[in-house]
Amino acid sequence: MLLTAEYEEKFWLEHPRVCGIDEAGRGPLAGPVVAAAVVFPRHFRPEGILEKLNDSKALSPERRNELAEAITYNADEIGIGVVDHLTIDRLNIFRATMLAMNRAAESLAGPPSFLLIDGNRFTPHLPVPWMTVVKGDAKVFSIAAASVMAKTHRDGLMKAYAKQYPAYGFERHFGYPTKQHIEAIAMHGRCPLHRRSFRLRELGEK
Repeated sequence: MLLTAEYEEKFWLEHPRVCGIDEAGRGPLAGPVVAAAVVFPRHFRPEGILEKLNDSKALSPERRNELAEAITYNADEIGIGVVDHLTIDRLNIFRATMLAMNRAAESLAGPPSFLLIDGNRFTPHLPVPWMTVVKGDAKVFSIAAASVMAKTHRDGLMKAYAKQYPAYGFERHFGYPTKQHIEAIAMHGRCPLHRRSFRLRELGEK
């Protein structure tokens, strides 16, 4: 489905700084959860490569990187929020995800005037009106852009961590529970980057 900024258009008249927010990294066994907040110019119309924008999970790594470059060039602002694995273990993944989303919005140089958030739940910090959109990363242009920025940022972090912990293959699976990753944990145990609150039945963890 071709994504346009039609969804945002409904809010731009009253809210000039509409901000899409999405996260990456809720499901992995290791590493942070990362959220991105993206604000496009009012009445923005995507052209060129941005007409191919979609949910980041439906895109190849090469296409995500191309889109991330175009989003960075065309967006008014991009904010990134990172919550590390230790905080995930302390808060739980839902609260950590809410924290990452709020950090992304709060990191924008200027306050957003309306938030469009992927999913069906949100706990706001800023006194800004907001709306959740189920499967928003496949329906709303700015949320899809945020999904790409969150994913590419997190992938970059995990590739860097792979150099510190080469036995786990983080540069390939980015911490998700693939067969290779589970086998690496069985062989080497968990490294300092792993989330201790995430259990693996395959390894008999309770």
